[in-house]
Amino acid sequence: MAETQRVKRIRDALNGVLLLDKPVGLSSNDALIQTKRLLNAKKAGHTGTLDPFATGLLPLCFGEATKFSHDLLFADKTYETVVHLGITTETGDTEGAVLENLSVGVTLEQIDAVLAQFRGPIEQVPPMYSALKRDGKPLYEYARAGITLEREARNVVIHELTLLSYEAPFLRLRVACSKGTYIRVLGEDIGRALGCGAHLNALRRTQVASLKLADAISLDAIQQMSPEQRINLLKPVDALLSDFEAIQLTDELAVRFLHGQRLALQKEGINLPELIPANLGRVRVYRFSDGKLLGSGLLQEYQVLAPERLISTSG
Repeated sequence: MAETQRVKRIRDALNGVLLLDKPVGLSSNDALIQTKRLLNAKKAGHTGTLDPFATGLLPLCFGEATKFSHDLLFADKTYETVVHLGITTETGDTEGAVLENLSVGVTLEQIDAVLAQFRGPIEQVPPMYSALKRDGKPLYEYARAGITLEREARNVVIHELTLLSYEAPFLRLRVACSKGTYIRVLGEDIGRALGCGAHLNALRRTQVASLKLADAISLDAIQQMSPEQRINLLKPVDALLSDFEAIQLTDELAVRFLHGQRLALQKEGINLPELIPANLGRVRVYRFSDGKLLGSGLLQEYQVLAPERLISTSG
């Protein structure tokens, strides 16, 4: 009897962005795989990891949107977190073994004074339990083997550090920060400065660049939807570029742009005085006739537009 051949599943070539409210316990990659399967999508990627114990906003990119997913790695982010004072752990969160258990006797005045020390530009030493690599191996693999390596401090910026509530020993904070900030390390450093140690009891991401948790949907809700409803969840690709100024091109210039040509906009009769010179940099580019996104470009001196990342389906 001939062996039954497995029929390869045909995936859909979807393009867009889905804002997922990641549940606790799932890695970012597991959340991506489940969502990709539910949407039957051909190509997908996420925009920066959330630890398994963390929840909240995880933007997922499909198809052409993956070309712009890297940008969100460098975007500012906002979190709400619960810092458990008095207990330190190996990982700085609830997943690690307890190292110390100290008494907590801090006042609101002490907390306010310590929080003030962490606003603005600060230095952070990346944790051993992180995906940063040394000699091609993630630091967490060294940590699990009981090895601690020297790590250089990094410069990050805490744009906002707000005390939302304090019910000893739990300190609830809102943190808006630059790329590369470890909230686990921030919680540990705050506990150290208060003299009682700390770890993160909970972490929830509420914003990435201009994308907000209020617009996100849970995996459970997606599972209850029909295939058509799931596809309708996708935001357009340019949801990732909303912070950039927009430029519209004629059909002729759009063809040249999509062929990788640099365009002297002023010479072509397109004047952008409101963008020059203060906003030299990245822009999103559209075709005027149908409003389709063509990709992103770099607006250079003398109003020269250089193609950066192009949308291949715009034609």
